[in-house]
Amino acid sequence: MSATTTQTLTLEEFLKLPETKPASEYINGEIIQKPIPKGRHSRLQGKLCAVVNEVMENQKIAYAFPELRCTFGERSIVPDVAVFHWEHIPFTIDNEVPDNFELPPDWTIEILSPEQKPNKVIGNILHCLKYGSRLGWFLDPDDLSILVFVPEQQPVLLQGEDFLPVLPEIQLALTVNQVFGWLKMGK
Repeated sequence: MSATTTQTLTLEEFLKLPETKPASEYINGEIIQKPIPKGRHSRLQGKLCAVVNEVMENQKIAYAFPELRCTFGERSIVPDVAVFHWEHIPFTIDNEVPDNFELPPDWTIEILSPEQKPNKVIGNILHCLKYGSRLGWFLDPDDLSILVFVPEQQPVLLQGEDFLPVLPEIQLALTVNQVFGWLKMGK
């Protein structure tokens, strides 16, 4: 009988691996592949990015990236939407967007997919807050609610006509109903 040794992959080793589709995340020494986004998830992700970028990109205040790998605090995660204040985007010498973001987003947004475990997703939001994110949203399309996270405060569950908090520099007024209303695309 031969002994099998299990070696934990380091973050550096993980980052050298080829990207997967859908993306894999490195959390507590484990590689966890995200589920393939389905219709509701994809629609909400696309609209959130478009709405934030429509308001903020031309003024160079902030930018919302879909599925951007963010590596910091011994994790490498891929938030559904990562919003960065313009001054925090680590542009290259040529003023281009870099491939690698080694910092947390200012605002992280996660959309729960049916195959995901809520605590794993919330754990990524909490990790972001621990390392400097200023806001986190956790969208649950099944119960039409958004759990909002702000550093050093209790999470707040918002529903219906509740207005959603955004970063102070972002001029955007949205209610929970407006966000989930984006799912209605039919006739």
